[in-house]
Amino acid sequence: MANPAEYRCQIIYTQINRDAQNQPRFTHYYFNYDPQLYFNPASMVKMPLAFLSLEKLNDLNIPGLSAQTHMRFDSSQPWQRPFYKDTTATDGWPSIAHFIKKVFLISDNDAYNRLYQWVGQQRIHQQLRAKGYPTAVISRQFLGLTQEQNRHTNPVSFFDAKGKRLYSQPAQYNPDTFDFSRKILIGKGHLNKYDSLVNEPFDFSWHNNISLKDFQQMLQSVMFPQSVPTSQRFRLKPADYTFLRTWLSAYPSETDNPKYDTATYYDNYVKFFFYDGSHRMPPGVRVFNKVGWAYGFLTDVSYVADFNNKVEYMLSATIYVNKDGVLNDDKYDIEDIGHPFLYQLGQTIYQYELKRPRKQRPNLDAFKLTYGTRNPNDSRPAIKIADN
Repeated sequence: MANPAEYRCQIIYTQINRDAQNQPRFTHYYFNYDPQLYFNPASMVKMPLAFLSLEKLNDLNIPGLSAQTHMRFDSSQPWQRPFYKDTTATDGWPSIAHFIKKVFLISDNDAYNRLYQWVGQQRIHQQLRAKGYPTAVISRQFLGLTQEQNRHTNPVSFFDAKGKRLYSQPAQYNPDTFDFSRKILIGKGHLNKYDSLVNEPFDFSWHNNISLKDFQQMLQSVMFPQSVPTSQRFRLKPADYTFLRTWLSAYPSETDNPKYDTATYYDNYVKFFFYDGSHRMPPGVRVFNKVGWAYGFLTDVSYVADFNNKVEYMLSATIYVNKDGVLNDDKYDIEDIGHPFLYQLGQTIYQYELKRPRKQRPNLDAFKLTYGTRNPNDSRPAIKIADN
């Protein structure tokens, strides 16, 4: 924090105070926040894609079509990958619900790509702009594609349990233009696609780009929809809110669909503000969040609820840790600077919140959710390696 320029550190801390009717009031505090100070959002973009995916299903309003409906992805371009079976699902079928679970539980990349292909590049930006996020850009899948290739998305079909086709979405193409005129150059060198060192900054100009405040507001709109204008909310049903909140806060150990190896994907694996060597979360604490990490950037946007101590707050932060200034070389200072910093920041705010006086203790019953357990009779091997 003493050198925010080097570490490109930005923090938003949100106090939540309740009135006698348990209505929340939000007070935001900012450290070095600057919407023009670029950070690579990495997997953070999976959060709005999950919200938009459910919203699109609701807008279609087709009988029998839901987040649990079986689906398949075909291809219309040489670089596209069909997807007919999902071996991580107990029923073997891809579905919107299963993709969302995977992006929140361990930040799965292929699940994000499929949500991107379902929503479509054009709709992503039309809907984000309509909700008050005019500068948000999600223009890239995590497939190493060109700008032009990312405009294309796969044909998608949905089927009921008997194999009857319920809905087909043809291949889509986004004709809209993006303004990539602002150059975003970071670092002193980078490795190119041939793993050769180029002694020039890495160009993020056409990468995904969303401000920390926008991410914070997106999460707030799902955790507290009444706290934002109607126009800024995602069009979700009550069951959608419950579903999203469940998987924003669930641990990989609390489901066997998908069945993750909990030694690799432990409880605080994607909870950076509580990420320490214990691999466990404090009793009574649930973190509803999304994290991202890539190119030396680490980001966490969280709502924290301590049910034992009746404490709640939001905390969002991003930091860049890359001492040698070379990008795309997978040599970053994540373990010795990034994770320890975010953990210490998280603990500082958490300990402060435990002691902070409140006129009204919050009633957090709305966020007490039902989580799953592992089936002891499930003999399938656990997933130890995933692309995330």
